[in-house]
Amino acid sequence: MGKYFGTDGFRGEANEGLTAEHAYKIGRFLGRYYGEKKRAAGAREKARIVIGKDTRRSSYMFEYSLVGGIVASGADAYIMHVTTTPSVAYIARVDEFDCGIMISASHNPYYDNGIKLLNSHGEKMDEETIEQVEAYLDGAEEVPYARRDEIGCTVDYVAGRNRYIGYLISLGVYSFRGKKVALDCANGAAWSIARAVFDALGAKTLVINAEPDGLNINENAGSTHIEGLRKFVVENGCDVGFAYDGDADRCLAVDEKGGVVTGDHILYIYGKYMKERGKLLKNTVVTTVMSNFGLYKAFDELGIGYAKTKVGDKYVYEYMTEHGCRLGGEQSGHIIFTKYASTGDGILTSLKLMEVLCAKEKPMSTLSEGFTMYPQVLENVRVKDKAAAQADEAVQAAVRRVADALGDTGRILVRESGTEPLIRVMVEAESDADCRKYVDEVVSVIKERGFAI
Repeated sequence: MGKYFGTDGFRGEANEGLTAEHAYKIGRFLGRYYGEKKRAAGAREKARIVIGKDTRRSSYMFEYSLVGGIVASGADAYIMHVTTTPSVAYIARVDEFDCGIMISASHNPYYDNGIKLLNSHGEKMDEETIEQVEAYLDGAEEVPYARRDEIGCTVDYVAGRNRYIGYLISLGVYSFRGKKVALDCANGAAWSIARAVFDALGAKTLVINAEPDGLNINENAGSTHIEGLRKFVVENGCDVGFAYDGDADRCLAVDEKGGVVTGDHILYIYGKYMKERGKLLKNTVVTTVMSNFGLYKAFDELGIGYAKTKVGDKYVYEYMTEHGCRLGGEQSGHIIFTKYASTGDGILTSLKLMEVLCAKEKPMSTLSEGFTMYPQVLENVRVKDKAAAQADEAVQAAVRRVADALGDTGRILVRESGTEPLIRVMVEAESDADCRKYVDEVVSVIKERGFAI
């Protein structure tokens, strides 16, 4: 990770950690960078950059700042307005844009925001280009202003969002007629897209948290606050409910009984479905190290292989493309179907779950039978030095003792936070009591060794 950009873009509190000036300069650099690449390739037309945003009040400010920078450097800016991250990725790819930009802080509260950069394939921007953007932000070079007819223009591109909606509808294998579906749009980007897709496929669609006001995105809503959807699904007799986050690149579900269907459940349900149909290429589902131990036990029972990457959908996608895998994701609901998308896509994920629901003609609550979530305890320990605490021999010895005690009945994972001075100690075991006991054993050693703050 760089100075400004992490695994999911440049993120911070609006006009505190991430300012309008940052956005303007990012636009200035990208407009010049892609314009030069066009000219070097002998192209006469200007570079084209497509931009989307979520519903945060500050997203408009960042949109206008980015556009100002882009056109001032001689590229054209195409504005999709309020839309989802996966829609920008899709349009960047199919409409052959030089790059795409999404303005969103995903599941964070409204006062945060972020800038995600995507390449012409709709994938997260490569590190080499990100490093050049960061160098420019730190004043490493000057970017000349375009003049006269070289100045770029702005294009209203709401048609791109509509094209994406049409693409999602085209992926509907079954009619949803007779299915009662609840959607929690988190007062975010999905509010203008998700219902249109489900209505077009014939569902009786009920929607909550689809009245964004710029300040209520993710507020007691969406995939990070799923309790409201659980209650709504049961009270309204829905067959299933789907909850998205602010930019709709993740999805969690609720079954007809109000049970939560996590990202791990989704990987199990769809991985099993793909294997049954001979569609699970490489016989492998790609997960992160944070997936539940019970998922791996369930995959073992089905004869499905799995890979584990670092936390972050970026790493999941990289592994999938390198090894030719079709299904992967995170427990948080970032699910990637590489046949259909280059990023996690919450609405696409909900369509894929509906496909299994319709194909099996069984209640959603029965589709994850065979997968039992293991109890889990996670404790974050604030430390002076993450690397030193992680590498300490006494701490490592404590982790080995717990791992040996658990054997094949659970697991321990100790890792550094990517953004905070924390060591995360997580244990999964057959009982909550065992989880708590083993976490306490490791945490106590970290404290005894003087690392804790």
